[in-house]
Amino acid sequence: VAAAETGKCINVKKGQFVAPGDVGAITKKIENAGNSQILLTERGVSFGYNNLVSDMRSIEMMKETGYPVVFDATHSAQHPSAAGNRSGGDREMIPLLARAAVAAGCDALFMEIHDDVDGAKSDAATQWPLERTEELISSLVRIREAVSS
Repeated sequence: VAAAETGKCINVKKGQFVAPGDVGAITKKIENAGNSQILLTERGVSFGYNNLVSDMRSIEMMKETGYPVVFDATHSAQHPSAAGNRSGGDREMIPLLARAAVAAGCDALFMEIHDDVDGAKSDAATQWPLERTEELISSLVRIREAVSS
């Protein structure tokens, strides 16, 4: 509530244990604090141990709140705690997840991008390589244009 009272935009990262239809209760709490500047971020849901699954229906369900939905393509590719003392993941799934989210109607994408993915101090397994970013974004723009027409 204190963050909402600042009047600044609040980016709500949906917990990976929260149903997409339940984010409405979160947005109401922020609205009741006098703030309607809200982004909702989808980043997958826990599926068994050390695995996240992205259900693209979540994007539409979260959009029913009337607020923009951001898809976190890099955290959605994580395997929490799969590497023992840190999270693992599947970097090569990031483009697939991002394309699906754009086709499903997300309003924005979030991605952690690094110029040395293996040297990243956090979430190295799911950092997207800087040198491959332009190509990925170009393909996402084409998908957005196709589904918007």
